[in-house]
Amino acid sequence: MSVRQIDTKNIYYPPGGILMWIIIFLELITFGMGIVAMINCGKQEPGLFHESRLLLNPVYGVVNTIILLTSGFCMAISVYYLKKSNKQKSKILILATMLFGVLFLIVKTIEYKVKIDIGQTINYNLFFTFYWLLTLFHVIHIIVGLVILGSVYFGLVKDKTSIEDVESSAAFWHMCDLIWLLIFPIIYLFF
Repeated sequence: MSVRQIDTKNIYYPPGGILMWIIIFLELITFGMGIVAMINCGKQEPGLFHESRLLLNPVYGVVNTIILLTSGFCMAISVYYLKKSNKQKSKILILATMLFGVLFLIVKTIEYKVKIDIGQTINYNLFFTFYWLLTLFHVIHIIVGLVILGSVYFGLVKDKTSIEDVESSAAFWHMCDLIWLLIFPIIYLFF
């Protein structure tokens, strides 16, 4: 099976097409506004935010950062192999990407359970309101990304997926990675 090649002179060439990049920029702006709001509130109540950050276990954040960076690497290599017409390696790497995505969700779920068990819910204080809103919104994006990756994977299995489809899913997944790289230091390290 030869994978359909995309026309790089086409206006929709950016990986995933123009619409995907509009979505990515809107998502980055949305998360950016949340992060800026958290930083501004943290400046108004530095003691509260510092003490609250110390209640977090940064090991969860570091582990999830490593997991997502690894998943992003797998996705990038998947696109590379698909462009080299090695669909089998591409499919394996998409599955690896999805496995790391699920692993991220498992680690986050464990962290959430610990927080809930000790009463650090969304109403605990302003820091934890931001913690829950930003990380849960990110978790939703990871779940959507996994659905997209699953769709692309099964499309490859059925020979109904193009390189552009895989690039589009990769662009969305890398956006999830980037958002986590913005959230992680703000929540776990800076206050």
